[in-house]
This record gives sequence, C-alpha cells and structure tokens, in this order.
Amino acid sequence: MANPPQPNVGYSNNPSYSSESSTSLSEKTPIPPPLISPKFPPPTFQQDQTAISPSIRSPPNVLSSSNGVKSGSPISHLSTPPGPPVFTSPVRPAAVPFRASPVTPQPLAFSSGSSIPTSSPPQFSNGLVDFPHQGVPEDSAHVGEAPFVLFSAHKVLKQKKQANVPSLGFGALISPGKEISPGPQIIQRDPHRCQSCGAYANIYCSVLLGSGQWQCIICRKLNGSEGEYIAPSKEDLLNFPELASTMVDYVQTGNKRPGFVPVSDSRTSAPIVLVIDECLDEPHLQHLQSSLHAFVDSLPPTTRIGIVLYGRTVSVYDFSEELVASADVLPGEKSPSQESLKGLIYGTGIYLSPMHASLPVAHAIFSSLRPYKLNVAEASRDRCLGTAVEVALAIIQGPSAEISRGVIKRSGGNSRIIVCAGGPNTYGPGSVPHSFSHPNYPHMEKLALKWMENLGQEAHRHNTVVDILCAGTCPVRIPVLQPLAKASGGVLVLHDDFGEAFGVNLQRAATRAAGSHGLLEIRCSDDILITQVVGPGEEAHVDTHETFKNDTSLCIQMLSVEETQSFSLSMETKGDIKSDYVFFQFAIQYSNVYQADISRVITVRLPVVTSVSAYLQSVQDEVAAVLIAKRTLLRAKNYSDAIDMRKTIDERIKDIALKFGSQVPKSKLYRFSKEISLLPELLFHLRRGPLLGSIVGHEDERSVLRNLFLNASFDLSLRMIAPRCLVHREGGTFEELPAYDLAMQSDAAVVLDHGTDVFIWLGAELAADEGKSAAALAACRTLAEELTEQRFPAPRILAFKEGSSQARYFVSRLIPAHRDPPYEQEARFPQLRSLTIEQRTKLKSSFIHFDDPSLCEWLRSLKVVPPEPS
Repeated sequence: MANPPQPNVGYSNNPSYSSESSTSLSEKTPIPPPLISPKFPPPTFQQDQTAISPSIRSPPNVLSSSNGVKSGSPISHLSTPPGPPVFTSPVRPAAVPFRASPVTPQPLAFSSGSSIPTSSPPQFSNGLVDFPHQGVPEDSAHVGEAPFVLFSAHKVLKQKKQANVPSLGFGALISPGKEISPGPQIIQRDPHRCQSCGAYANIYCSVLLGSGQWQCIICRKLNGSEGEYIAPSKEDLLNFPELASTMVDYVQTGNKRPGFVPVSDSRTSAPIVLVIDECLDEPHLQHLQSSLHAFVDSLPPTTRIGIVLYGRTVSVYDFSEELVASADVLPGEKSPSQESLKGLIYGTGIYLSPMHASLPVAHAIFSSLRPYKLNVAEASRDRCLGTAVEVALAIIQGPSAEISRGVIKRSGGNSRIIVCAGGPNTYGPGSVPHSFSHPNYPHMEKLALKWMENLGQEAHRHNTVVDILCAGTCPVRIPVLQPLAKASGGVLVLHDDFGEAFGVNLQRAATRAAGSHGLLEIRCSDDILITQVVGPGEEAHVDTHETFKNDTSLCIQMLSVEETQSFSLSMETKGDIKSDYVFFQFAIQYSNVYQADISRVITVRLPVVTSVSAYLQSVQDEVAAVLIAKRTLLRAKNYSDAIDMRKTIDERIKDIALKFGSQVPKSKLYRFSKEISLLPELLFHLRRGPLLGSIVGHEDERSVLRNLFLNASFDLSLRMIAPRCLVHREGGTFEELPAYDLAMQSDAAVVLDHGTDVFIWLGAELAADEGKSAAALAACRTLAEELTEQRFPAPRILAFKEGSSQARYFVSRLIPAHRDPPYEQEARFPQLRSLTIEQRTKLKSSFIHFDDPSLCEWLRSLKVVPPEPS
C-alpha cells in the first residue's frame, strides 16, 4: 500500500528549512597608479577528517571521534537554519572538498565497491510469486556508518508509545554533497524506478528471477525491469550495482544532454566575482590587500575572476587595461538601469578574465586601493553593497542574459560572488539608516530584509552563490545581510580583522566544490512520518520533479550542494510497527562541478525491536545530540530565546531519565541510562557553550554561529557543541582527554578544538621554560592547522598562557570538574591518577572558584544520578 501523503512539514530556510523562517551610463575612471603591497589556504564536503598522525591517543572514556558512531554498534518537514554546514573525526584521513591549496581537479572517481555493509532483504510472498533472496549479508553492526546518512539509532522500537518519546527523539543527518573515497558505485544508465511511488530499485528489493520483476520496498508494488533483471541465479543479480550496494550514483555526462558545450576545465569554468568594501581605514586595508594578493595567487589559472568595489558608487574593474588599474563607475543610490548595464556589458571592457591572462592586472588593482579619507565614523560611511551585488550578478550573466531567458544555462557548478565587507549597507537599495535611533529604522530594516532576500533568491535562480565575509570592529548589521547569503545558498562569516583567518576563508570559499540544481527526495516506509527538516533548502514545487501517481516523497530544493552542509530529519512512527524492518531511501539529484548530472540513491534498512534496552544500545549519542541541538537552536532566535532553550535542555534530561532510566531505590532520584551515558555531557556542553550559553558577547556573533550550525555538517556541528581536548606530551605526541578544567595542568600545553575557534593554552610552568614552550607551541599550532585544514569556515586559532586575560575564552569552554569530589574526578578524568600528591595539590590551588556547576552538580540539581563513565 502506498504511503499516505506527508503532512506539510516545517521548513527552516537556508540555513535551515522551516516554517518559521519564513542610472547614468558608466564612465571610465582612471585609478591612481599601483602601490606595492606586501603579499601576505578550502572545504569540499568532509570536514574534520584530516589525518593527525598516529600521535593522538584517546582513552576509552572520551567522546567517540569516529563518524559519530559508537564502535561496535549496528547501524518532518523542513526547518532551514541560517548560514552553511562533516562526517569524520580529524584523527582519520580527510576526504573533504576544502583544500588548503589549489589542486588540479580530479576526474569523477569510479568505484568497484561500496564502503557500506549490506543486509539481506526480507522474502516476500503475495500468493503469486515467491521472491528469492538476493544473497546480501545479514544486517551488520555497521549499518549506521553510511557516510552520507547517520541515524540517531540503528534500530527502531516497535511500539509507538515507546518510540515517540520527544525528549530523545529519532532522526537522521544527511550530507547530500559529501564526497568519500571509495565513492559509491557508478552507473551510467537510467535507473529502474517504481511506476507507482517513484522509489528506486535497490539492494533490499526482492526480484523474480524468471521475469526480472522486482518488488518496491516502499509501496510493495511489482515493477518490470524490461527483462534486465532476468538471471539464472541470485548471485548473478549482484552484477547490478544497485542490487549489490546500498549506495549508488547514476551519472549522465554532458554529451548525453542537448545543448552541451564542452569546456576545457569545467571544474573552474564558473566565475568568481569579488565585491570589495572601499570604505576601510588604512590598517584594515593593508590586511585586506595582503589577503587579496594571496587569494589570486592561489587560484587555478583557468578560474575567471571579476573585481567590483563599492562605496557611494560601484566600480567595475576592466581587465583589458594592462598598464593601469581602471574601472567603469555606476551610481550606488539605486539599482542599475538596464541601459547602464547594457552600456557596461556590451562595451569594450573585459570584466571577467581567466587568471592566467589577468594575474598581473589583479595585483595592480589590489595595490591601487586607497584608505577612506573623509572624517566620517565607520558605521556612518555610505556603502551601496546591494547595488554592487546586483552589478556583479549582471556581469556573471553577461550579454547572453536576454537571449537565454527561459533556457537554463548549465555551467560547471555554481558561480560565486564573495563580498568582503567592513561595515553595514547604508546606501542604496537594501540599506538601513546609519543610526539605530532613526525614527523610521524598524520599517526601513523590514524593507531591507525583504529586498536582500529577493536579491539572494534572484542569485540562486541564476546558479550564483553569494558568500559574505565580514571583518573589522564596525557592526555590519548581520540581520540585514544574512538573508542575502542564506537565500542564495551562501554563508556569512564574521572575522576579527582582514588578516590570516579572513584570507584562508576567502580561499576556501572560492575553491569549495558546489553542485547546482539540487533536489533531495526522501521516501520511507508507511510506518514512518517525517515531522521536521532543518537544512539549507526549501520545499520543492510539485512541477520541479518527476511525478508518479502514488509518489508521497518529501522533496527539498537544495540551495547549493556542498560537502560542508547537511539536513537533519526528525521522525516519528505513525503507529505500532508490524513489520520486521523499516526502509528509508534518499535520492539526491544535482549537477556536479564537472557538468555531470548525478542521481545519488542511498537506501537504508533498520531492524524493528521490542526491547527498549536493545534500542538504547543502538542509539548513537553524538548523532542524537546533534539532532537535539539543531531542533533546539532553531527556536533560539535571540538571547532571550537561548535562555529559554537552556531550560528545555534541563527538562529534556529529566524526561529521558524518567522514560529510559531507572529509579534509585528508596529515593526520588532517577539514574540515567548507561547505554546513552555520553548524551548528558554533550547536552551540558551545548547548554553552556557559545550556541546557548553566555560565552559570546554580541548578538550578531551568536546569530552567525546559529545560522552556521543549523546548516553545518555532522563533524562541524559536533565540534561546535562539544569541544575536543588534546594535551601535548613529551616526544610530540598528543593525548585526548575529556574537556574538563582538570586538563589545565601547569606543565602542560592543551589544544581545544571548538569548531569555529581553536585555543592553545600553555601552563605557567611550561611557559617559563622558553625552549620547551616554543617547541610545544609549535607542535600545538601544527596540530590545530591539521585538524582544521579542511574546515569551512576556517576557525580562529588563538594561543595564550595560563593566567592571561585571554585565557578566560579557554576556561569558559571547559566543564568545571574541579568542583567535584576526588573520587568522581578520577572516575571521569583517569589521567589524574598519574599525578603525584604535590601535583594534585598544586592543580587544586590553581582554580578560581565561581558559581558554574560541574556536570555532576547539574545532573543532581535535576534529580538525576549521573551515569557511570563509559
């Protein structure tokens, strides 16, 4: 029987998909001659997977760092977060789309095998035909380690009342654009699909050998295969990749598509336009120039680049002038007229040029930039950012914009506009007044938000992603700029200055792989209901995908297809489940950067169990924590909401202990289930960290982190929730310890990776020895760079000594376990046992006592007995 129609899902938009988110002709102006400026590395879709040498040791009681899946464990609707978001810990080699330096694009990899274990499909009998098994192995303990999909549990409870406990919840994280090695099976032909519901033939389908008919796992209907699946034995069916692997890619290359025009290097054919704020003071400008020089030096020679500056006017630089930096200038107070754009685009200037032909000109342009001269406060300077992005979009569309109306132009991936902003948009369309005290500010801000969102949607329609990289001390009015990045599928990132971190993010933004025309279809067994989707997309219109008469799939239009992003799905069961398995199928259709049309199909089967203990043993604490955090952050739109969400975390812990724990004899306390012992610690980090806690001072910064988190991949999301603590040992090795303040030992150097920030802390005793401290600092910095070389956005890396004022950033992110009694400290932080009595006494005396509770104190305040460390 076909699935009943899915009810309207809550979409949280780009960052997350949710129901709550709901002039004159140009004139040539010569620019002063160039000044010599000093010359000062990207994600593909698997963050945090960088190899870290064999020197990291991880004790058994620390957070699992592999794939978010416990070793040895088996395997809504849309809520879009703000900003972008991989699937493995830094201790393993990374296969991320961000590289630290430009790399020659590699051809699409063809793989002969799948990395995902498979399971045997059930045998069906409808009274007419008996379907033979396909010979796939029994459900393996590693079903949940599929690199594209991570479930919060590898089993599903049979009874609805037990399964639908909202405090723990059930769901999955999907990374549609994730690239892995070995990759999925490649099939260069059309897929076999169910004519009733649209599901794809897969490893769990039963096949009638004599006729080649196969039974759909979703709606149970029989389908023909045009004789293709007729086989003498079930072993012969394994020659079809879709019947032998849980994950396959159907690939159609360009020569099968009408109107395809070959490109010498399609990976880099999509242009990049830099839109640069020219209202900067000299110190900021010098840093920006260094970052820009390094940026163009890092680009592949075939990359086409454009350069646009904005202040009160918009300057579009012309690459046809080789000896002097020159630009066409357009007024900034209103959107450019069609006549102005025609005069620009059909003129003699060259505004997009490959790097191999224009590198010296680009350097000359950057060197010619001058600091802002007028005596006007940073926040009050006229900046026509909106007009500048409109002009950049027109340049990318080029002269063919008119004649191509109604025709989809297929470039290699998305084009990119990268805005380098040092202040708010205060002039022209989409602008807000300089001062918040302006009597009409709220109304003008509302108009600006809508205008920016419309501009982002226009960019998305033309396959152009707008990334906004902000830097400096001037507030940039994040709420106004965020809709532009979000609606286009881009990201907004804040930086302290235009220096190293900004330069790295500039390069990674430009080189991360981005597919286009993405559509995600989700089909699942009748028993499963999707209640919410959070991620960078929006509900797809009915006419954007193939229709089948009983197709009840949930369809999501992806704003871009990038490895750094993911969608989180919340699910429930509709009633008691009568079958032994439930099935999930995810189909991702997109055009990749090599101009190939991909249909990636991932099929997952989870066993149904009656035992609550068996279910809890299959729960993946880290995946469950990330899903809970995304649902929580979706509602934390401001600081007041964040405080309320901390209380919901408390209630959630109490309810999980009540529903799945056990009551302590002769007490009102409940003991937290040992099977999910890691979950309270992860949620405690969430509650007091930068996403919900009081660590972040400015609401703009909190908003950016929230938007980034809601779209982030699993790896980055996990690190943003719970920091990873690595302590330097003699010999250059690192030991992974729990992120407790007990790691702050005076003779140690500690690296704390918190996703968007990495801190290096040097103990006072170590810092006093110049030779040792220099070696330890160098080793820690190298480790920090290795951990984050594939991450986007690139984090800040800050180093400081014990007792310094900056050390508070580090201390505030560690659990204050020094407040616990010694026996609990040793149970949760076994490394203490290796310290002498003198060292223990010295460590104890180094702590400054404050009111923040430890993990154990917090749990006891909720009438919950802390679980034993795993």
